[in-house]
Amino acid sequence: MNFSQLKKSFSNLITYNAPKDSYNFSLNNSTSKNVIYNFDKKVSANIEENKEFINNKYNTLINSDIVIRNFKLKSNNKPYSAFIIYIDGMSDTNLINRFILQPLMMRNKANMYKTQSLKTINKGKKVIIQKNSNNLATEIENSLLPQNALVKETDFNNIFTAINMGNCVLFVDTLSIAFNLDVKGFKQRSISTPNNEIIIKGPQEAFVESIRVNTSLIRRATNTENLVIENVSIGKISKTPCAICYLKDIANSDLVAEVRYRLNNLDIDSLLSTGQLEQLICEGKNYNIPQVISSERPDKAAKNLYAGRVVILINGNPYCIILPATIVDFISSPEDTNLKPAFANFLKFLRLLAMAITLLLPSFYIAIVNFHQELLPTELLFSLWASRENVPFPIIFELIVMEISFELIREAGLRVPSPIGPTIGIVGALVLGQAAVSASIVSPFLIIIVAITGIASFAIPDFSFGFHLRITRFLFTISAYIAGFLGIAITLYVNLCILCSIKSFGVPYLNPDDIITSNKKTKNYFVLPTWMQEFRHNYLHPKKEKAQGKISMKWRHPNE
Repeated sequence: MNFSQLKKSFSNLITYNAPKDSYNFSLNNSTSKNVIYNFDKKVSANIEENKEFINNKYNTLINSDIVIRNFKLKSNNKPYSAFIIYIDGMSDTNLINRFILQPLMMRNKANMYKTQSLKTINKGKKVIIQKNSNNLATEIENSLLPQNALVKETDFNNIFTAINMGNCVLFVDTLSIAFNLDVKGFKQRSISTPNNEIIIKGPQEAFVESIRVNTSLIRRATNTENLVIENVSIGKISKTPCAICYLKDIANSDLVAEVRYRLNNLDIDSLLSTGQLEQLICEGKNYNIPQVISSERPDKAAKNLYAGRVVILINGNPYCIILPATIVDFISSPEDTNLKPAFANFLKFLRLLAMAITLLLPSFYIAIVNFHQELLPTELLFSLWASRENVPFPIIFELIVMEISFELIREAGLRVPSPIGPTIGIVGALVLGQAAVSASIVSPFLIIIVAITGIASFAIPDFSFGFHLRITRFLFTISAYIAGFLGIAITLYVNLCILCSIKSFGVPYLNPDDIITSNKKTKNYFVLPTWMQEFRHNYLHPKKEKAQGKISMKWRHPNE
């Protein structure tokens, strides 16, 4: 028996052959080619042609939430065929009935009697006044639609975008334009307290999923007419509304132009979250290091706007993107500006310590146990080896198993329903940990190391940067097991080289002005008193360097 016969026999042995009369479904790609997403079609003066195009585009025979209402309207005592289209559940039907259908269909002076408009023509020194018959589109806009937001559209791409966002669009026979009416009425979450960036002293408001609510929160927090909010649509299919926010008298024009350039040159079908956008606009995509700040707090966004940064909002996402960013921004909290400098600097020192523990403590433990036992006191060393006497596994296997178990407990606590979330932590931390020690699977010292490392990781304010430290910790652990302190030093050197090579929108990630120097024109990592914060960060090159006067408390020095 040759190889082909053996292969055929084995295939017949394990393959199920369905009966010939059984139902069999197979998926092919015959209908997945030549799909056209964009229709560069203009509104026609023939209303039936417009209606047929909309029916084909929205599949109105299948879609149950697409509403098309046909009716007759009168202008200058003349009837015209018309229809409106909207999505049920996204538009306010009461607004449509009261302020669109009722003014257009009911008999009133505006649509029953003929009106005339005056046209003024200047011919030299003579002024000639002529009477012209009223234009239908102008009559509808000025007299028949009492709407505060009305836009004339001629392109179907803009019309479909408006309908998908909850607007109502009016088509009238003999008009090659459509009326885009803002009647959004879909349900949305109300403004609530932040869930992930909780502070004690400060505003208790967080962004929601509506981009217009978020822009209003930022405008209310900044309270200045210099705030510019530019609208950008991203995605060939989704056309997700985004907003670029900056202060025109502070933000660097080159920074704003670079942000606008990157957003306008994204060739994607859809955009649904700030996490996707962060990956699309940042450099160094092969690294897991966050390069922009993600925040749910309007006050934090306003503070960074006044510093000269740019904020990006995405419709449907309760987070904003703040850029550019340095490493200091990820270990800072909005609470720092609400506390006195001594308290804020103490918390910042604790965060630095937590970052070092999260990154290096497990690797230091392995390096000392395997290579550098002389660093430990004799009594502690004997106690350590006595606790590991009955453990059959090598220390690297023991540590990685416990680290992965801790990550599983953390993830399970996030995914399970809230009432049983604390139970997962109690069972994982107490029951399983004690059982593992009693069964001589792990040593008690290792349980302490993993617990301290996990607690320290929760002290990192930024979730993305904490994730980076948790993943990088495994590399340091393996390096320490291979070469002890030398492996830790090499890995730390490589990590620092990577951090030094990263730029966030032209700003070095490890900006020296943010970490080392502290002259009068720069701000270091630790917080200065408010009356000393005279200048903005110079690496942002803002249009206004000074954030306050040289003497901010003039009540104390009235003669200065």
